[in-house]
Amino acid sequence: MANVNFYATLCPGLEDVAAEEIEKLGGRVIEIRQNRGRVFFEGSRKIISIINSYSRILERLNVLLYRGKFSDLNEIYSAVKKLDFEFLKGKTFAVRSMRAGVHDFTSVDVARVAGQAVIDSFMESYGERLKVNLNEPDVIIRVEVVDDELFVGVDTTGDDALHKRWWRVYNHPAHLNATIACAMLILAEWNVKKSLIDPMCGSGTIPIEAALMGRNIPNKRDFAYQRLCSSESDLAKDAGKGEMELYGVEKFRKHLEGAIRNAENAGVADTITFSQGDATKIEGIYDVIITNPPYGLRIWKKGMIRKLYEKFAVAARKCMQEESRLVVITTEHKIFGESVAKVGLSLVHERYVKYGGLITKIMVYSLP
Repeated sequence: MANVNFYATLCPGLEDVAAEEIEKLGGRVIEIRQNRGRVFFEGSRKIISIINSYSRILERLNVLLYRGKFSDLNEIYSAVKKLDFEFLKGKTFAVRSMRAGVHDFTSVDVARVAGQAVIDSFMESYGERLKVNLNEPDVIIRVEVVDDELFVGVDTTGDDALHKRWWRVYNHPAHLNATIACAMLILAEWNVKKSLIDPMCGSGTIPIEAALMGRNIPNKRDFAYQRLCSSESDLAKDAGKGEMELYGVEKFRKHLEGAIRNAENAGVADTITFSQGDATKIEGIYDVIITNPPYGLRIWKKGMIRKLYEKFAVAARKCMQEESRLVVITTEHKIFGESVAKVGLSLVHERYVKYGGLITKIMVYSLP
């Protein structure tokens, strides 16, 4: 069976991590659009279900139908109209559009023009008028405009992107994107043999995702491709409980109870030890410390942020040994860097990641 061309979307800044994951799941990476949140690759049809079920980093997987330059809406119409939409026979469809860059039209205009092109193409080829269903379509056509490039694809994931995890029943007001949490685990070089603590765990995203990764538990939800076609795969099974040392510490009881509920819904509550406590007073020795400390709108006074970061840096340093790693994500990376420098930690790796309209930085530290 011939390979299929795909493109995946994700948080900008994590493209290399995503590319490595795609290769491990059976794809062959063709191009990485660094800091643009896209990876292009090819693979067999069976990886549609594998990637949707087991990707920890990607947000959406699309079958690539077209990629090319354009200059105006007329050229978008022409490019889409030339495509073969035979796979839409007997199906309803909807166009979901995205626009990035400076243009004299909106994303609504893109959706309107592309949708008409799909309808006209199908009518000319098969003599039938396709049915549009904007709310619950059988097939989602993604039409995305990025500067002067046009991308057309079939969404295999669905309207709910992969970062919207099935297990989340409690939402912390500033919970971490689960795909970023998984990237932080990978950048920390965490594995099931290493102890891990999140001292400011909020709704439990980091330890829960570690448990799911460690037990190889798939994403449990319906995907868009299931309404379009079957996709054979050799899906791995849950690896079982295993022996992992995962800890989540949260200062506020409300969030702690929410984290426990999330872990129970994910089926990993028996793998994580949650407790109420202060991140600036943690004790013990851990191989990996990963956390998403308050920043930005969560603490409006920079003086409060500096005080918290300095106290946390002191506590974290005491909990580290020779091979330990400390990983954080924050917009206040300068303040955090100054705080850990005071306790003698060394920067191992750093990268910017665009998250929720903010430019954050993931930083990895070790003992000198």
